[in-house]
Amino acid sequence: MTIVYTDPVFKSHNTGSHPETLQRLVSIENMLATSNEFKESLKGEVKNPDLKWLAKVHDQKQISLAEAVAQSGGGYLDPDTVLSKQSYDVALKACGTACSAVDDVINNPAHNALCLIRPPGHHATANKSMGFCIFNNVAVAAQYALDVHKLNRIMIVDWDVHHGNGTQDIFYDSDQVMFFSTHRFPFYPGTGDSDETGTGDGLGYTINCPLPHRTSRDEFMDSFERGLQQAAAKIKPELILISAGFDAHINDPVGSLGLFSEDYLTMTRLVKDLSRTYANGRIASFLEGGYNLEALAESVDYHLRGLAE
Repeated sequence: MTIVYTDPVFKSHNTGSHPETLQRLVSIENMLATSNEFKESLKGEVKNPDLKWLAKVHDQKQISLAEAVAQSGGGYLDPDTVLSKQSYDVALKACGTACSAVDDVINNPAHNALCLIRPPGHHATANKSMGFCIFNNVAVAAQYALDVHKLNRIMIVDWDVHHGNGTQDIFYDSDQVMFFSTHRFPFYPGTGDSDETGTGDGLGYTINCPLPHRTSRDEFMDSFERGLQQAAAKIKPELILISAGFDAHINDPVGSLGLFSEDYLTMTRLVKDLSRTYANGRIASFLEGGYNLEALAESVDYHLRGLAE
């Protein structure tokens, strides 16, 4: 059974004509209205996190800056990252929801989770909000699982078209979190080459599969499956978290690596198979990118189908 987290509050992060718009969630909600998988899913609880868990991942100055900019009426944290008056509170809700999803999949082994939240998170580093991202939802979820549930081996799978530089940065020296990413390269944010493999205790616990523009679907899927198997075999995860971006879709105006919507069903099934092998089926997935509204909704539908199987 899949627990789906969705709430109108996530449309309160109002970015205007910015590509990361509230219309992304509207398109997904319209799809969910006709989805049998959604009708049969459970509804997860959206809530604020204890701020101490946010501070485990992010510098206090970074947190305070986002709060101050929002309270002043909104503005930019970097050239790509815009806040409205409500954005700080919405970003807190996204992180809190990520923690709730971890609680639910660990306490209910028969369940996995899909968090349809925004703003996205995987570009936010330990001290900088960037790339549409205020706080790093998946990183907060991973740290929460380590600290609260006392897990020791977590794998983050990031299939967004952009490299999750923030997530990599936060766990680069950790042997408790494996970060595995397939992404277009060279491309924003400029990180994610194959020689970026971690440092100190974390050496070998970052695996990047950079892919050039116009990589074929078959090459993408081969690279994804090989890297995924390698990452899982090394860490033997107790929990798998997905940074689920859908901007590698062929119709995406921002990224595009030539994928079709149904490819996200295939990738979901591969991750789910590994979760059964290593993690007692524990998966929590978090929405990242995807900017063609029709392609995004269709891809999320396939992803939900795979989780619900």
